[in-house]
Amino acid sequence: QVQLVDSGGGLVQAGGSLRLSCAASGSGRSFSTYTMGWFRQAPGKEREFVAAISWTDGRIYATDSVKGRFTISRDNRKNTVTLQMLNLKPEDTAVYYCNAVGTQYWGQGTQVTVSS
Repeated sequence: QVQLVDSGGGLVQAGGSLRLSCAASGSGRSFSTYTMGWFRQAPGKEREFVAAISWTDGRIYATDSVKGRFTISRDNRKNTVTLQMLNLKPEDTAVYYCNAVGTQYWGQGTQVTVSS
């Protein structure tokens, strides 16, 4: 069982930055053995993949629209995964969710709003 708590969202102007964090807790399987990802859902749209970081080799995956602007990282000692977002655009506005990829474990979501 894993609990994920997302934080760090807010309102920023286009071109600004935010840093999202996801803190994991729970028992059983170690956090370090989960591939962790961020997803987002804009109003009226499906939830979509943003970025992920593998537990095996730290390999990073990201959707094309955020490459070069968003960076995902993890700290297995602190059981956290972070999404650093730079040069934010209005189309990045969404609720962002942390996820242990391939599981039913999701954070509660954090709202990111980018004004033009």
